[in-house]
Amino acid sequence: MATELRYQLPVAETNWVVNGQFETVLRWEYDDGRDALLNLYDKGKKQQWDAAERIDWSQDLDPENPMLMPEESVALFGTPIWNKMNAKDKANVRRHAQAHTISQFLHGEQGALVCTAKIVQQVPQLDAKFYAATQVIDEARHVEAYQRLLHKFELAYPITPALQSLLETIIGDRRWDFTYLGMQVLIEGLALAAFHRIRDWSQNPLAASVNAYVMQDEARHVAFGRLSLRDFYPQLTQAERNEREEFVVEASYHMRDRFLAAEMWDNIGLSSAEMSEYVTNSDAMRQFRRRLFSRVVPIIKDIGLWGPKVRHAYEAMGVIEFADIDSTALLAHDEQVADEFDRRRQARQAAE
Repeated sequence: MATELRYQLPVAETNWVVNGQFETVLRWEYDDGRDALLNLYDKGKKQQWDAAERIDWSQDLDPENPMLMPEESVALFGTPIWNKMNAKDKANVRRHAQAHTISQFLHGEQGALVCTAKIVQQVPQLDAKFYAATQVIDEARHVEAYQRLLHKFELAYPITPALQSLLETIIGDRRWDFTYLGMQVLIEGLALAAFHRIRDWSQNPLAASVNAYVMQDEARHVAFGRLSLRDFYPQLTQAERNEREEFVVEASYHMRDRFLAAEMWDNIGLSSAEMSEYVTNSDAMRQFRRRLFSRVVPIIKDIGLWGPKVRHAYEAMGVIEFADIDSTALLAHDEQVADEFDRRRQARQAAE
């Protein structure tokens, strides 16, 4: 069945065209690569994997709780409306909410695929072009993996307006560093936290492994953005940095609010206005939103976009405490967890 037929909301067109203009840069100096980026490129080559082989796609999803997530993962958990629901209604909310989440992962990964291909064209340094080329195949693999996982839900949701708006800004902007900042740092940094929750909370081996393996790649991608921008932003004027900090603040609020999923509530027969109020004020969502920024805030600080507007926004969002987290250690842990998933998979296969 075509994806278009699984969408729970009307999709006017399956092709979304974003207009934009940017320069394509070719470089004829081949011997001035930075060691950190070349090492990341080498790791990117060595860590390629095949989604069709590394993941056991024969596993099924539970129809009432597809990814076997705890009730605490539901945005409505603990609210009066959730407590009044019967088992059937709760199962329906879980199924649609999880499908909505995986749908946005899928759409975001296609955005990352396009943005990384754009980086290959735009970025002036050859070492960055090398690494970005490995990320292009990473992102294609992620689109494949999430598409296959979503197929098992037998329903899907279109891209949210907030994510679509942010992608349009990133793809359409002519400046190469905006592509890095929007995709490598903000979207992928937030995605890491969302993937992390499914990887560690899901009791379904298929859903957990897809997110674990994607996170192994994403750890490199976020490191790529951090290394590139940390070198570049000190060269900018204060006015140029101010513009990028304004973008960080706006994009952070956009990404935080996209998890309200208003369109999903209307689709399953609940008032989006009422549900959005419940979700906004629920303890489950407040905690989730805070964790979302645990990967982004320390990197924003590290790359030098740490002016008063950014600090004030993160204070208002209650996430400023993440500024001093060791993001390098978190990314290294993501890689180790994926290796542990491999060891468990190999042990299961050996026992069969």
